[in-house]
Amino acid sequence: MAFLSMSRRRVLKLGMAVGAGYTLPSQANAENLKGPSSHTKGSTLLVTHEAFLHHMTNTQERSARMTAIDAALSDAAFSALWREPAPLRGDIEAAILRVHGAEHLARIAAAAADTENLPYFFDRETIISAGSWEALRRAVGAALLAVDRVMDPASGIANAFCQIRPPGHHAERDRIKGFCLFNNIAIAAAYARAKHGIERAAIIDFDVHHGNGTQQIFYSDRAMFYGSMHQMPLFPGTGAVTETGVGNIVNAPLRAGDDGTRFREVMTQRILPALDAFRPEFIFISAGFDAHVDDPLAGLRLVESDFEWITQKLVEAAQKHCNGRLVSFLEGGYRLPALARSAAAHVQALMAGA
Repeated sequence: MAFLSMSRRRVLKLGMAVGAGYTLPSQANAENLKGPSSHTKGSTLLVTHEAFLHHMTNTQERSARMTAIDAALSDAAFSALWREPAPLRGDIEAAILRVHGAEHLARIAAAAADTENLPYFFDRETIISAGSWEALRRAVGAALLAVDRVMDPASGIANAFCQIRPPGHHAERDRIKGFCLFNNIAIAAAYARAKHGIERAAIIDFDVHHGNGTQQIFYSDRAMFYGSMHQMPLFPGTGAVTETGVGNIVNAPLRAGDDGTRFREVMTQRILPALDAFRPEFIFISAGFDAHVDDPLAGLRLVESDFEWITQKLVEAAQKHCNGRLVSFLEGGYRLPALARSAAAHVQALMAGA
């Protein structure tokens, strides 16, 4: 267990370095842990939990990503942000099984239960550690809670950001891949349809890596729209413009070196018009911030204002088609300062549109 203890020491060190005064959610005072019962209409909800710190890895997808974002969102500019802890709920397994096979779920659960052999590597970059099973279930719980709050007119929640890990958009129905075990955003979309009667849902993915898992899960589903901007060629190798599903998939790949001008062009010319034509009843965002110019895992050259811009455009689309209904999920982003600034810009745009 030397790996886990070393990782915990590294997380604590990085957490202290990212921002003074940072506290774990469990240490926050009651004012910061506001519940859903007394806020005013038009709030943005943040769903997160300290359990996400305890999914230990030896990759760029590490616990310090949470501390970096938490430090940024502790600024006074986010005092109006509504906050709830990601729950454990009795319907998590059923929600997972709407998009993943039973064997997929059983494989992950069995690995988590085999504590003597943790951490366990599904592949060289996708790991399960002693704290991962709770983190995985709370990530799904965050997705379900966010959808419930946004769908409830009495909640006053207009949109939500799920600050969770591990990420999900590379997880296919029966395949673990690229840091991802359960596809959180696909689970949320399927839940919105099954529980709340949403007939047409859209997922927009601006992570620098194509969301192969989300595309694979909904490839033949005419009631689901998937639009992705990503770098190509790059892991996972999917996302060509010729991959169109049943007319519900729009891929807009960029090349290494492309900047915000090109990003805005492909969004304006390809993805946003297709989203508008689809007329979704709920919009979900795979919010990866690894297209940032400072990110070490790719070669696009986006900056914080680009993430703010696309968030504003998606909020506008949600207001036009969905009565504002929108839930965003953290995916990638691995240079901590750039991640923190980009996530903050994204959340500020959500708040401005709430």
